[in-house]
Order: sequence, then C-alpha cells, then structure tokens
Amino acid sequence: MKKLMFIVAATIVAFSSTAQNDAAAKKVLDGVSAKVKASKGITANITLKSISAKGKDMGVQSGTMRMKADKYLLNKGKTEVLCDGKNIYTYDGSKTITVATVEESSASLSPQKLLSGSYDKDFNYKLVNSKGNSFEIDVKPIDNRKNFVKATLFIDKVKNMITKAKVQDKSNNITELIIANLNTSAVLPDKDFQFNKAKYPKDVELLD
Repeated sequence: MKKLMFIVAATIVAFSSTAQNDAAAKKVLDGVSAKVKASKGITANITLKSISAKGKDMGVQSGTMRMKADKYLLNKGKTEVLCDGKNIYTYDGSKTITVATVEESSASLSPQKLLSGSYDKDFNYKLVNSKGNSFEIDVKPIDNRKNFVKATLFIDKVKNMITKAKVQDKSNNITELIIANLNTSAVLPDKDFQFNKAKYPKDVELLD
C-alpha cells in the first residue's frame, strides 16, 4: 500500500495505442494544463484507496501533496517522497531513503503528469462521460512498459482541475486517488523541495 501511495501518486482501455486522440478530451485537458502552468504553487490533501482485481477493499491512506513547477513533495505520516526536479527521494519512514532519477521513474505516473493535463506525447485519451459536474476521461499509455494500463480522470467542470483518478495496474488492481482542498495559489519556498539528509534520522541509509 505504501508503494501505491507514491505511484501517484500513485497516480493512471477503450482504444488502441494507434488511435487518434479525442478532440473533446484534448480541449478539457488543455484547460487543466493552462491552469496548472499559471499556478506558482499547488497544495492538496490526497486519499488513496486500494481495490484488488477481485473487488476487495485493500485499505485507505491519506496524506498531503505540494507541487511547484517540476518539483513535488508527498507526505503520509512518517513516509515521504521528494522530487527536486532531477531526482526522486523516497523515505520509508524508518531507516532507508531510495534515490532514483526522474527518468528512471518514468514508468510511474508522477503528480505533475497526473495534474498537468499534458498527455499528448505519452498517452492516448478519450472523453467517455460529460454528464454531471465532472468530465470523465480515459487515459492509456502509449508505451506498454508503463506500470499501469489505464487511468480514468475526473475533471471538475468549474475548477478545471483533476479531483479524482482511478488507476488500473497490469494485475487489474485499482488505486483510487481523491484530491481535496486543492489550492492552486499556494506560496511555496524553494527550500521545501531541496533534499536535506540532516532532517532525517542519523542512521538513515541512502540507496541509489
């Protein structure tokens, strides 16, 4: 479950990888992208619910997210994932910090990719429902080496922001991400996204 918390971040198939993207979906996603790009900082509360391929509830986790340009910070209790734009540091809440480059972690759906609305290069997408208060868009990665099969995004029509996502992995397990208390006008200092080993326990091990 801890791993799912940070594929999101953790994070996300109704059409083939060669299909043309849906113009209606692109219009919605472009609106999301424009709002994110105009923001100097984003904060939100996040809730992750894990559901097995057989429909069994596997538990719920809650945490917080901060994002600024290509940097982000995810917290859940003592565990943490920090991206400084180049590297991703994953602290297990105990004695280990795992380091990977952003490129090495490209199989996962990062917070920027999830929230940005910019899916043109890596994904195919289709608007599947426009009723109610949200647009519903199915997103499928073009590269089948990604660690998820499909993400269904729910975009608030008024806020032009993604408020929920359902991510299906290759074993047909589902991770449902709910984004609440979203603030796109947050003032976030750069130091929040700088890795500082001194703030962790003295005996923490750094693994790359």
